[in-house]
Amino acid sequence: MKRIYFLLILIFVFIGCGMSQRQDIISETGTVKYIDLEGGFYGIIGDSGKNYDPINLSEEFQKNNLRISFDAKIHEDMVSIHMWGTIVEIVRIEKLD
Repeated sequence: MKRIYFLLILIFVFIGCGMSQRQDIISETGTVKYIDLEGGFYGIIGDSGKNYDPINLSEEFQKNNLRISFDAKIHEDMVSIHMWGTIVEIVRIEKLD
């Protein structure tokens, strides 16, 4: 009986570890904007009205008023000096016409 309890505990521990490593991924369209705060940076204003502060927006997409579609991981565990929007890591991005 002790072995069954031990096995159940191990299963719950592994399930719990997998759930804690889950990262939320969003898919959205929006507009890249130059934000003139804290020395200036490029942010994304989503069509949903949410502001995103990307940590890895490539230079190719750092253009004011550029329309984009993107997928990103939300990083609630990070802070930024910008203090503007949700910090995200871009995993897919493309220009829209």
